[in-house]
Amino acid sequence: MPKNKRPVPRPSSQAPQEDRERLAQTLAELALDLAEQAADEEQAGQAVDRAALSLKEDAFNKLLRNALRKHNDELLYGAIEHAREADVAAYELLRERVAEASATMLLRREGAPSMEINAFAVPLFVRSAGGLRQEQCFQDPAAFEELVASIVSAGLESGQAKVVLISHAYDLDEFDRITYSTLAEMVREAAASMTEKKLVPTPALEASMGGWRASAFGPEDEALELRFLLGFAMKRSDDKFYQVPAEEAAADAYFEARMARFRNWTVLAAPLVKRCLAAQPESVHLDFLYQDLPFGAKEQALAELAMLQMMADVAGALARGGVAPAQVRAVAGPADVDDEMVLRVNVYGPGDALLASSDKPLDLAADLQTEVDDICDALATLGIAQVAVALRFAPDGTALEVRAYQGAALSD
Repeated sequence: MPKNKRPVPRPSSQAPQEDRERLAQTLAELALDLAEQAADEEQAGQAVDRAALSLKEDAFNKLLRNALRKHNDELLYGAIEHAREADVAAYELLRERVAEASATMLLRREGAPSMEINAFAVPLFVRSAGGLRQEQCFQDPAAFEELVASIVSAGLESGQAKVVLISHAYDLDEFDRITYSTLAEMVREAAASMTEKKLVPTPALEASMGGWRASAFGPEDEALELRFLLGFAMKRSDDKFYQVPAEEAAADAYFEARMARFRNWTVLAAPLVKRCLAAQPESVHLDFLYQDLPFGAKEQALAELAMLQMMADVAGALARGGVAPAQVRAVAGPADVDDEMVLRVNVYGPGDALLASSDKPLDLAADLQTEVDDICDALATLGIAQVAVALRFAPDGTALEVRAYQGAALSD
């Protein structure tokens, strides 16, 4: 599985390496300042210097926009790495801001309302016999046209929004090659295409569809493949459809309603997507992940893919050992592998023999308890009832401070 890591930079006339390093450090430090200010603001009695905060926001946004405009991915990925090493909150803030800025563009024209265009992606897992064939995809224009229209009619986007969808199902390699500045360029090209009356060149969009990795599946193999639908939505910046209520309960209700609309859309969209992906739509089964900005969509897809791989490892080990799930116990907990945090599951059979050990990448900003809950729920679906959690796994693989899983938060 490809790792979500810094891409190889393309040749350019960017600033020398030392300047990029200095600017990356500056961006990371500004992210740390903004994260600390936000934390102070949440604490009762903490005064915030609004003027100083505004200056830091301006400096942060200017540096971020310039990096995207100049295709300076090395600066952006370097800044995120600096923040990751310095502070979790700064890392999370910077990564989210960069991802959002790369996927969003404001359009201002004199005498007209301000417009905004966002890129979005819908990840989906596709199960089929033998795997998808790229030459069969998007050969049904009527299905594709209806699919695009459904994004607005089902309420995924505002009724006043203009939506376009790329007639291509990106595989993970293609999607992983889209860097922050590449996405920003794709958004600019989409905006031009959606506003100009004549055809405009779209080299970044065209280059993003480099073709799928060669399939390793035989005709009779049961294939599970990850694909991404990529689209763009243009709407007024003040469209109330996208305004999240300030009050917490109302905000929760807003997001619950969005999720309900998405679930309803997947029922409507599934047969259309199948017609877009295969010559025999009935042979395809789909599982949708939630619509998000592209980098957020990729993050949730990679997490789900890692979970599926972990469960496949465990199920495969049980099958090879001829052991029933009721005969085993599992221990889940964090571990350090080559200075990277992972969430590990060890499965022990009769006589406490280790049947399987599988690691799932654990993001620095992830909520550990949520991750453990998800793993334990997945183990339960395999029929493994004896599940415990460890505070951590030692370098020699020993599970430390093990206790029965009851859904309670892990101690530090």
